[in-house]
Amino acid sequence: MIAGTLALGAAAAFVGASLYVNLVEQPARLSLDDEALSKEWEPSDHRGFALFAALAVFSAVAGLVAFREAEDARWLLGALVILATWPYVYFAVVPLNNRILAYIDAGAVGEARGVIDLWGRLEAGQTLIGLAAAGVFIWAAN
Repeated sequence: MIAGTLALGAAAAFVGASLYVNLVEQPARLSLDDEALSKEWEPSDHRGFALFAALAVFSAVAGLVAFREAEDARWLLGALVILATWPYVYFAVVPLNNRILAYIDAGAVGEARGVIDLWGRLEAGQTLIGLAAAGVFIWAAN
């Protein structure tokens, strides 16, 4: 079942990318001085958003195809779990992104730094959602 393999692969890539952000990029970002932090934040945030959104959608679509092919509700559950990253990001992370960008635009990078730290902790929620989706896809594949 190629669709199921693709769903799992995209969910695993999502988890890997989110772990990279949590364990590598965020600590490196917070070690920057205020000027470098303000220059790094916006392009990194926009690129990361596009990557995570694409991986989640691809994984969900492949999970839905696997559900139709196998008639196994576990594939549908995995697709719904990975799509849960969208409302999570919209309601929990995007408001912080907007605050961070407002602080940076106002030249208040010191205030932005504290919000960026909180953003990193909330970003870990995406990792957990991705892990849950990958776990459901692994369950469905067996």
